[in-house]
Amino acid sequence: MKILVSVDIEGIAGVTHSEQTRSGNGEYERARAWMTAEANAAICGAFDGGADEVLVNDSHGSFRNLLLDRMDERAQVVTGKPRYLGMMAGVEHQCDAVFMVGYHSKAQTAGILAHTINSFAFRRVKVNGMELGEAGLYGALAGELNASVALLTGDDVFLAETRALFPGAMSVETKRAYGNASCLSLSPALACKRIYEAALAAVSNVPELRPFILSKPPFTCELTTQSPGQADLFCQLPSTTRVNDATLSFQAESMYELLRVLNSFSAMSFMLR
Repeated sequence: MKILVSVDIEGIAGVTHSEQTRSGNGEYERARAWMTAEANAAICGAFDGGADEVLVNDSHGSFRNLLLDRMDERAQVVTGKPRYLGMMAGVEHQCDAVFMVGYHSKAQTAGILAHTINSFAFRRVKVNGMELGEAGLYGALAGELNASVALLTGDDVFLAETRALFPGAMSVETKRAYGNASCLSLSPALACKRIYEAALAAVSNVPELRPFILSKPPFTCELTTQSPGQADLFCQLPSTTRVNDATLSFQAESMYELLRVLNSFSAMSFMLR
């Protein structure tokens, strides 16, 4: 059995402020060490649970956060960008299941550091009328490649958001949100212990899980931006349709195509910062 561990940082135990998610300061250096430790807990649990191979996707920001010299040597790591599959890169190698470690809730929710792909530019993402965050979007991409989501870790708002999308997946609440930038958190050590135990159990559950299939294509994606100026920029792409001042839509024949467009918009938005 092959497992992909996709690791973000906002849902990691102890992470509660944006400074901890950005390189160039001591707070980030501590947070990326906690991120690496939680990734290792998931890797170790997967192998002890019977996985034959584990790939790890560094899924935050620059995709260069995990401390590779501290990683479990049995795992291989997908690092750096750009990459077409984004937070799911690696799943194309016939992975059976995905572990989402350190994930966060979607934009405009009460979760810690909540956002969807790009907090500067994206306010809301809907696919065929369903509002989705990163877990839903990338979980549907994994499903398109026949991989199920078997483990979810992050704050209580994230777990509540994803429970109906991924029935049967194991979950670990690393912290409880008190607001966008405050929480009641487990210690990093206890979070790792619980992630290990959940990962161990998750591997045996994989045969009972079903991939998350959002619906049949084509997909209509409706993106609400943080400002009309961002919608102006994204509508330079001829295949987009302006819905209102800050909202646009486009069609995609697959989740793979849809996410490539969203990630292209995200990259474009940097010219307006």
